Amino acid sequence: MNLDTRIKYRHLLCFLEIARQGSLARAADVLAISQPATSKTLKELEDLLEARLFERTRQGVELTAAGARFMRHAGPSVQALREGIGSVRGEARAPARLRIGVLSTVEGLLMPEVLCRLHQRHQGLVVEVITGPGAQLLGQLHLGELELVIGRMTDSPQIQGLSFEHLYSESMSLVVRAGHPLLGRQPLDRAGLGGYPLVLPPSGTTIRQHADSLFVQCAIDMPAQRLETLSLALSRRYVLGSDALWVAPRDAVLIDLRSGELVTLDLGLREPGGSVGICRNAAMAQGPLAQALCQVLREVAGEYRDGHYP
Repeated sequence: MNLDTRIKYRHLLCFLEIARQGSLARAADVLAISQPATSKTLKELEDLLEARLFERTRQGVELTAAGARFMRHAGPSVQALREGIGSVRGEARAPARLRIGVLSTVEGLLMPEVLCRLHQRHQGLVVEVITGPGAQLLGQLHLGELELVIGRMTDSPQIQGLSFEHLYSESMSLVVRAGHPLLGRQPLDRAGLGGYPLVLPPSGTTIRQHADSLFVQCAIDMPAQRLETLSLALSRRYVLGSDALWVAPRDAVLIDLRSGELVTLDLGLREPGGSVGICRNAAMAQGPLAQALCQVLREVAGEYRDGHYP
């Protein structure tokens, strides 16, 4: 089928901004046009495609199945056009750039080694790393704003329509600082855990589901005093300076466990863990730098699985 030349760049920009914002009003503000103009542009695109792209909800709008399919291609197409314009305007002389999303589960252990090796092999490369919740990063991947997202995200509904490559499995651990009062109590009194502050990921995140599952399996009541954050640096400092318990991805605490600064509380079972891997937008052509990054990721992940890293 030939491309309908009536579909303009403004139609795609409007569609993508509505998808990004989840609201016609917010999209209109970002695009600096009126809301009626935004609605009209969207209606034009839906008429041209002969499909409804959004459904209205109490919170704003959500993509329909047709809208989700269209976004898989519209986002990467607009991004490719922007890059083409940049190359013509002289930006090709700028350093090569790679923009990726990284979840907190791999931010502190896997990615530093991966990026060191990548920079050793590719001179003059700028890697822009975007961090945040998985839903946010996968949304940007759908829009073509990121080339890859790396982390633990297979349980996220936003992964629909994207491809995922498994690298390794990562479990959750319950850890405390060295010298914590609970370490002197054998066997561990699970009922007493509720009397200590708890650090864990925020509600609604994929990794929180595994943290909740760990407590349910152990029949432990969730403590009333909690710190909910994805920040590994904040979690670590808070736990080292208090009697808090931390439900942490094992990757995030592995080095501290080996140094003895943190200690695992043995609950008598091992949480099965989630799949850590590489997520891509299949509608985007993968460039040579993204391919090189994936190769290094597989290399370091293989060493991690075999116990040779770190």
